[in-house]
This record gives sequence, C-alpha cells and structure tokens, in this order.
Amino acid sequence: MKKLVLASSNPGKLRELSALLKDSDYQIIPQADFNLPDVAETGTTFVENAIIKARHAAQYTDYSAVADDSGIVVDVLNGEPGVYSARFAGNNASDDANNALLVEKLRSIPEAKRSARYQAVIVYMRNAADPSPIICEGSWEGKIVLEARGSGGFGYDPYFYLPGYGCTSAELSADEKNRISHRGQALRLLLERLPPA
Repeated sequence: MKKLVLASSNPGKLRELSALLKDSDYQIIPQADFNLPDVAETGTTFVENAIIKARHAAQYTDYSAVADDSGIVVDVLNGEPGVYSARFAGNNASDDANNALLVEKLRSIPEAKRSARYQAVIVYMRNAADPSPIICEGSWEGKIVLEARGSGGFGYDPYFYLPGYGCTSAELSADEKNRISHRGQALRLLLERLPPA
C-alpha cells in the first residue's frame, strides 16, 4: 500500500476519501497524524486552495499528498458561499451556523431560483515542488431547500436537494452519495490518473 497524506482535518472528508479509496492500492493518512495544522486557504478558487493545502502537507511530511477543496455554489448569490463554504458564517463557523446564514439569505427567494451545485477539486502532488500536480474536478447539481432533511453527510448536505432523487444529500446512504457526489466524481478521475502504487 502506498501512503498518501490527506491535507485536511475535516473528519467528513477523511471518511469519504477513505471509503472511496478502500479498493485501491493507496492508504490515506490524515495530516493530523503528523501534528500538522491546517494551512491558511488564501486562494480565490477551489484549484488554488487545493494546491496550497497539498503542497503544505507534502512539504512537512515528505509523502505525496492529496487535497480537496470543495464547496457549494449558489447561483442567485453570485456563487456564494463558494470557496468560503466552510467559513461562510465566519472563521471556525459550525455547519449549523453556515447553514443558518445560507437559509437566511435565501428565505425570500423562490424555490425555482435556488439552483446550486457542489464543486470539488482534488489535487495530487508527488512532492512539495511538483510542477505538474494532477488536478481533477467534479460538479453535482441540485438546489437549496429551506428546511433540513436527513442526518447523513456533513456541511450543507441536509439543505442540498437532488430533484432527480427526490431527497437531499443527507438522505442518501454513504455508498450512494460517494457514487454520485462531486467528490466521488473527482476522486474517480484521480484514481484513473494516479501513478501505480
């Protein structure tokens, strides 16, 4: 098994990525195992932030690193919360606080105009100086509902409604979510492009 450092302290992302990689020749090690703190996400795009995080983890662990940057993009809010999804309601904001702010901003918007998508970028860096990281993206279309539904997943999942499934992301099983989600799409592309373990 080849070890990869996951450049995130988010337990939800660790669960999802570990599940998606369970049948591969790669083993995910969270950066917390190296006492490595999160790096400041100073990029203005998902790609920039994912590269910043992967480079930081590779530099301080001497392992190849994988980083994900993802978030929810709401059309009527001009793309908000976007790269600020995890800190929409402020630095160190809880999922509940972020969701409450999103619902507040959308309360007067008709359902037909609450289109949104989850975006994910996953970056693989062979080392901290890697000049050509592997970059894979996934997108998952839906809309925002104003009442939480379901208890699975994390983040905005209870409010991210999937018209084709008649449920929110939080109402899907973990296996089904991994099969169709933005992160699942991006990781499957990455698995096709990773060098042999």
